[in-house]
Amino acid sequence: MEMTLRWYGPGHDTITLEQIRQIPGVTGVITTLYDKQPGELWTQEEIHNLKEYVESHGLNLSGIESVNVSDAIKIGSPEREQDIENYIQTLENLGKEGIKTVCYNFMPVFDWTRTELARELEDGSTALAYSQKAVDNMDPEKMFESIADDMNGTVMPGWEPERMEKIKELFAAYKDVDEEKLFNNLVYFLERIMPTCDKYDINMAIHPDDPAWPIFGLPRIITSKEKIQRLMKAVDNPHNGVTFCAGSYGTNLKNDLPDMIRSLPGRIHFAHVRNLKFNDKNPETLDFEEAPHLSRCGTFDMYEIMKALHDINFDGPIRPDHGRMIWNEVGMPGYGLYDRALGATYLNGLWEAIEKSEAEKEKEVA
Repeated sequence: MEMTLRWYGPGHDTITLEQIRQIPGVTGVITTLYDKQPGELWTQEEIHNLKEYVESHGLNLSGIESVNVSDAIKIGSPEREQDIENYIQTLENLGKEGIKTVCYNFMPVFDWTRTELARELEDGSTALAYSQKAVDNMDPEKMFESIADDMNGTVMPGWEPERMEKIKELFAAYKDVDEEKLFNNLVYFLERIMPTCDKYDINMAIHPDDPAWPIFGLPRIITSKEKIQRLMKAVDNPHNGVTFCAGSYGTNLKNDLPDMIRSLPGRIHFAHVRNLKFNDKNPETLDFEEAPHLSRCGTFDMYEIMKALHDINFDGPIRPDHGRMIWNEVGMPGYGLYDRALGATYLNGLWEAIEKSEAEKEKEVA
């Protein structure tokens, strides 16, 4: 596997490539052309310039997160045909630049949902958090307003102001889209792009829905082992794969994360490994916060998650995710430097221990 960090690009991120380069064991970044709108074509020149800039700082451009899918594609409106053609050409251009991993999602309206961006924890750090009570008492059209003040002057992915200004229109556009229609539109999209992925050996890695259940009446289709397996079978191509995000699948405590990983050999192309701490596990009053990556700091067994990835011979990019704000850092919530650097080092340590343990077992057998 390759340890990476997500980076939003010059002018958008609060941390630099020089800082990322100094994190032990981190050799690449996952990035994007952040100014591009869903459905817009990425030119080869733009991609080349981004790759060249990253590599000039001694790092690999290890994958793209994300080439966003337009609402027209998700809804299945007539405009989707042009958007899919643009997506195919974008994949062509990425392939020509040797970029092999593309993360994307198929969530309607909101890419992800948290009710707090800066909940203060016991140690004085702050973290992203979710409260079902808050969601139940919230007008979705005003959700952006409720968290905007905690963005620290940054633009959060999936919560761009120009998109949120159209929130009422977006809800209206999805009013006739149920889970089955959304799933069929996803299959249609994937079937259209797979020939290009086959040509350039590009792995499409769908990100799960976050949280892993329907919210505000919007459908969610990538939430569980059964649903992701259905997608893998519907488009049975090794380039149709998964971003295994432990923190997204893990929002639903019914999901056995190591078991899910072991059920997807060869289909996990990218991994986000993070921990959550559940303060209330009752679905009606559910409450959790993004925790430090160590197992004992949250609800998940991080060793078992990394062990499961190792067991299926996962060799793609991996990154820590949704770090806390610590040591008085001010930056994009969830994407500061210090806590994610600690997370990367911890995950690398787990991986090294697993590799050495497995090597010792092989020696004993021999």
